[in-house]
Amino acid sequence: MTSGTFNSISTTVIRVAAAQVNTTVGDIDGNSQLIEKWIKLAQLQQAELIAFPELTITGYPPEDLVLYDNFIEANKTALRHIATKVKDIVAVVGFVDSEDGKLFNSAAVLHQGKIVTTYRKIHLPNYGVFDERRYFTPGDECPVISIRGIKIGINICEDIWEPIGPSEVQRKAGAQIIINLNSSPYQLGKHRHREEIVSDLSRRNNIYTLYTNQIGGQDELVFDGGSMLFDPDGKLLGNSPRFEESFL
Repeated sequence: MTSGTFNSISTTVIRVAAAQVNTTVGDIDGNSQLIEKWIKLAQLQQAELIAFPELTITGYPPEDLVLYDNFIEANKTALRHIATKVKDIVAVVGFVDSEDGKLFNSAAVLHQGKIVTTYRKIHLPNYGVFDERRYFTPGDECPVISIRGIKIGINICEDIWEPIGPSEVQRKAGAQIIINLNSSPYQLGKHRHREEIVSDLSRRNNIYTLYTNQIGGQDELVFDGGSMLFDPDGKLLGNSPRFEESFL
């Protein structure tokens, strides 16, 4: 686990954790238990915020499972239950949100037993192994939360791969840290490319960036983790081992 001291932008210190976990597509109950377990572990390590990978509750990629209304409701019910377990820590958890018949690849911010806010992924990949536009509608808001005076922007995976994306909007809104939830599969050489993307994002926006990724195998996809934290100079402060569950 890594703590960050944000000397260039704040005198406040906040301990953040990235939970690099191995979820299972469709196993909402099992994934929920995994989330609750890692929240407890983070509290034992005195973390003030823990971030999970993209679509943690449903597993990624959920594909046609999201076309079943009962699956969507079960994942939202699980989120509300997890929220009741979150007290003196902030948890950022990936789930599928729904509104007016539309589905959103989302991240919920949980604190003191409540869902404080949600972020809906704006940039949906639709190439290679990704088919998100078939299921999801893009979000259109870039919320910024505050923890002990430190402002934090939340976004998801592809959002940081765009030259101008939610991170830039959140930085202009005062964000000092970006937390990016990922389910980015393994590909030869891709980990180095991720590092370059996150480093450049941090440097361009003069901001800390916490990148959290999942591990494990889901059908034909293998996820390698490699969660990482960069400072506003684009310097790597810490990273997680690849292909194993861990805290950063």
